Parts: sequence; structure tokens; C-alpha cells
Amino acid sequence: MLLLLGVAFVAGVITAISPCVLPVLPILLAGGAASANRLRPYAIVIGLVVSFTTFTLAGAALLSALGLPEDLLRDIAIAALLVLAATLVWPRLAWLLERPFLFLTRRRPSADSNGLLLGVSLGLVFVPCAGPVLAAVTALAATGTVGTRVILVTGAYALGAGLPMLAIAIGGQRLTSGLRILRTHALTTRRIAGIVVGATAVAIAFGADTRFTTALPGYTQALQNRVELSSSARTAIRDLRGGGEALAASGAASRAPEAPAFRGIDSWLNTPDGKPVSIAGYRGKVVLVDFWTYSCINCLRTLPHLEAWDRAYRRAGLRIVGIHTPEFAFEHVPSNVRSAVERLGVRYPVGLDDDYGTWDAYRNEYWPADYLIDRAGRLRFTHFGEGAYGETESQIRRLLGEKAVLPRTSVADTTPTEVTTPESYLGYARLANFDEFVTYDKPALYHFPKRTLSRDELAYAGRWTVHPSRIVAGDDARLRLRFQARDIFLVLGGRGRLSVLVDGRMLRTIEVAGPPRLYTLARFPRLDTGLLELRFTPRLEGYAFTFG
Repeated sequence: MLLLLGVAFVAGVITAISPCVLPVLPILLAGGAASANRLRPYAIVIGLVVSFTTFTLAGAALLSALGLPEDLLRDIAIAALLVLAATLVWPRLAWLLERPFLFLTRRRPSADSNGLLLGVSLGLVFVPCAGPVLAAVTALAATGTVGTRVILVTGAYALGAGLPMLAIAIGGQRLTSGLRILRTHALTTRRIAGIVVGATAVAIAFGADTRFTTALPGYTQALQNRVELSSSARTAIRDLRGGGEALAASGAASRAPEAPAFRGIDSWLNTPDGKPVSIAGYRGKVVLVDFWTYSCINCLRTLPHLEAWDRAYRRAGLRIVGIHTPEFAFEHVPSNVRSAVERLGVRYPVGLDDDYGTWDAYRNEYWPADYLIDRAGRLRFTHFGEGAYGETESQIRRLLGEKAVLPRTSVADTTPTEVTTPESYLGYARLANFDEFVTYDKPALYHFPKRTLSRDELAYAGRWTVHPSRIVAGDDARLRLRFQARDIFLVLGGRGRLSVLVDGRMLRTIEVAGPPRLYTLARFPRLDTGLLELRFTPRLEGYAFTFG
């Protein structure tokens, strides 16, 4: 538990020095500078920590239960910031707003008293670069599984994020108190702070915070990944979320949790007449539940192993169930999934988990993810991502017992072991390492930078329409990416031609048609680096790069 609290706290500190916090820095500085009251910065941060923790634990579930928009609290927070800005510019307005509540405090209203409310508003506006710790907490909060450990972990994360912000607020106040000209013009200083808060709130309302953090490289991402994705951190996080991997490793079957039932499956493929399958119906069998999606290269590299196990161990009592949980909108279309299942030769049952019902029931976060269930319906082993196929097969054979007398399967492990360019999304919702600002949801003209792109950096040229999860080509649409990889893949949709160039040399032309899917752009005999340039015909769609 102490390890998990430490991971959450450090992750919060890193979040507070990442690009995510930069858009709210003017408010923190102005909020601290607006008053000489030494308690004001502490009130701001206390309000931020409390509101952030409360919203993370209960806000999402509450809004969902009431059927309200997910960004309602953020809109309320922006409105509150605008009101607070107005009270700083016009002190009499602050007096008028506080006057009805004087009977509660029996004191005169003061312009210094809104620090706590300012912090509460910031806690709702502040959108952290949430990693596995916060994702686990949010998932548990949304399902109502909130206990002492979840509250402590959320508080530790919020506290870690709040302390650097406290230093910033105190710094703004000390700067004000240390400069004589500011001390002698306190009212003017407060009004300037109010204008800064108001202008920043308006900018956030129009999405400037999202555009800013999207365009700015994530300079703390490697450090955050190292903290949150270390093996010890993953173990602690899985312990928080109730994972069964540690139980499987120790062989403590009697303490293994019962596997969740399949929930919210819209339809089934590869079953007689589309009839559903169930964990209860497979009692007496060993079941491997595989979460996947058909445009994910990591999932596709796992499929040959799953199919080999299905062939080798089905008669011995193994049942594999694929849970297709979509990542992109086109993966919600049943006919697209059906075509992919046929094209890929998947023969075991596949459930279409379009609304994430089974994903949430297993508290899953990864594509691919494998959950191994014993004959009594207990969760005995989990594995996230590619690789470790030998270990997974050993667990299958162990649970099958004496019936697993057949030779082990022999499928080559193609999991990349070298450092490659990371998965790169093209829509603005998760666009990273991008050269310039993007225009949301309408056509715009882009230009390649005159400088040399750094490794893993993207740039657009020509006319593009950038949507949350995809880009749509217009006239002379081109894309450049500085890569390091053996293999380059891209999810494409629409109909047209894509020209692939590497270091200015034409490599191939790809005809794109049919439902969106993963296309192989280039393969090299060894790990290579270079400048990839893609030239799109109009109306072609690009979603995400993956590399091997």
C-alpha cells in the first residue's frame, strides 16, 4: 500500500511540472498575487486538491447517473473563474456577492476570501496527464467500487500535483509583496490579476488549453512512464484493481477471484446462430479471454499464438473467447469486425463489446490483454500486451493438468525488442510530437517546417481536416514523420491511393479501399531510421501509426 501511495504521489508531482499544468499557471500566479494574505495560496491549493479528488472519485459516476454532459463541471468551473475574475477587478462586486452570507460568518466580506473557491474551480479545470494509477482510480470510481485505498491513492496523486502548484502560488504572492510598486498599488495589482484570471478562463473555454498541450511536446512523458509503468508500480496498481496475476504466480487457487461474466456484448461471431457464450456455460473448461481490436498491430501479432493454442488444446478442454472492444469509431461497425475476423482466420468465439461492458467488468486497460480462467471459473493468470507467450502457454498447460499431453506449440515470437518510434495518433485528441497548432474539425492549410524534424516528430502539409481520432486528406495532403523502426504500419480508411516515400525515395503506392484497417507501409531487414513522407489522394483517412 505504501508503494502505491508513493507511486501516486510521485506521478502527481510529475504531472504538475508537465505541459498539462502550463495553461493554468497564469491563474495560479495571479491568484497568489491578488492578495497579501499569507493563507491565500494554501487555500487555493487545498481547494484544488479537494475538488480534484472529489470529482475523480464521484463526479463521473454522478454525471452519468443524472444523464448530464461529462464536461458540465468543467463549464461550471470556467464560469466560476470568470465570476472570481470580476470580483478581483470590481471589489464592490465581491462585497455584494458575499453580503447574503454574512450571517454565516459574522464578519465583513473581504476580497481575500475567494482563494478556496478559486482552487475548487482550478481542480475541475485541471486535466492531468493521467497514467495507469489515475486510470485505475477513475475506473473504480465509475463503477462505484470506492474504498479507503482508492480514496488514499487519489488523494496522494492530487497532493503530489498540488505541492508544486502551491510553490507557484506562493511565488506569485512573494513577488507582489517584494516589489514596492506593487505593494503601493495593491488595488491595481488585484485588478490586473483579475484580468489575467478572466482572460485565461476565456482561453480555456475556447479550448486553448487543449490546443496548447497538444502542440507542445510532452517533455516529462518518459519520466512519468518510468515511474508509473515500472514493474513494481504495475504490480501495485493491479493489486489496487483486484488483478489475479499475483495469485496465479503463487498458485493460491483457493484465494483466486471469481472471473466476471461477459456483460453488454452486442452480438457474437463464430458461434452457432450467433448464440452467446458465457463463463458459467464454460464451467469445467479452462477459458482464455483475450481483449483485442482488429486494427491494433499488437493484437494482430498475438493472434497466431491464440489460434495455435486453440488448435492444440481445444480437445484437452481449452476455450478461447475474443472480446473485441473497439478503439476507433469504425471498429464499432459489426460488418467491419466480421470482415476482419474472416480475413484474419479467427475461428474461436468473438464478442462485440461496443459499449465496454465486459472491458469494464474486467477493469481492463490494455490491448491486447489475456485473462486465464480455471475450470471452477476463477481468474488465475493475467498478461497485458505482447510477449511472454511461453509463460502463458505454461499456465494453460498447468490448468489443463494431465490432459495437456500434446507437444507445446511453436509459433515465432515477433514482439519487438528494440526501441522504436512509439504509437502515434493523428487526430487531435491524442496527437503528440506535432510541429504546429492544428485547426479542429474543419479544413485548414498546413506547411512542413523548414527545419529538420526531430526523431518521432510529425508534420502535416497541404489541406487537412483534423478530427479527434482521425485526419481527412484534402488537396495536396502530405505527412512527414521521422521514424526508427523495422516495420511501419498505419490505420487507413476511405478510398484512394497513398504514396510512400522514405528519405525522398519512392517506396511503394498503396491502394486503399473497404472498411478502415491496418496497412503495412514499409518493412526493413533491420532497425532503420529515416524520414517517412506520405502523399494522400483527397478523402483518404489516417488514424494511427504503429511500429515494429
